[in-house]
Amino acid sequence: MSVDEVIQIIKKRRSVRMFRRAEIPENIIKNIVDCGRLAPTARNLQPWRFVVITKRPVLESIAGLTDYGKFLKDASCCILVFCENTKYYLEDGCAATENILIGAQAYGIGSCWIAGDKKPYTDDVAKVVRAPEGLKLVSIIALGYASKETVCPQKKSLDEVLVWENW
Repeated sequence: MSVDEVIQIIKKRRSVRMFRRAEIPENIIKNIVDCGRLAPTARNLQPWRFVVITKRPVLESIAGLTDYGKFLKDASCCILVFCENTKYYLEDGCAATENILIGAQAYGIGSCWIAGDKKPYTDDVAKVVRAPEGLKLVSIIALGYASKETVCPQKKSLDEVLVWENW
């Protein structure tokens, strides 16, 4: 794969909230999670733990707990990113989450990052999957094949967000 192909995967990634009911092969899910496992991590602590949910009743249960993730009930699966409560758990978990989103895009699988950390439902989601004590839910990632083309919302131009050296 060329550098241009990798850059295009990143630039084409969109949040998908409408999915076709189609199963994602297990080997692809494992490869996507492996992208998260290989994310950068402070002091190489690798505090993450990943939970893959494919059973419809569990997807529906977690969707019902969220405030803005009701669409999760229609996803093919979701990945919960938990981290041990280390000093940089949030940064590490977010890096793993972004790697998962990019890995999914490389396979042509739609994804959406549903907030986790600091949301009132994090403990309830942890209970659903019987997460060990001390783990913090960083993100819920919906995965599935998009049911329609996703349009990118207007993004600021590079000139609006880039400064060289200082303001």
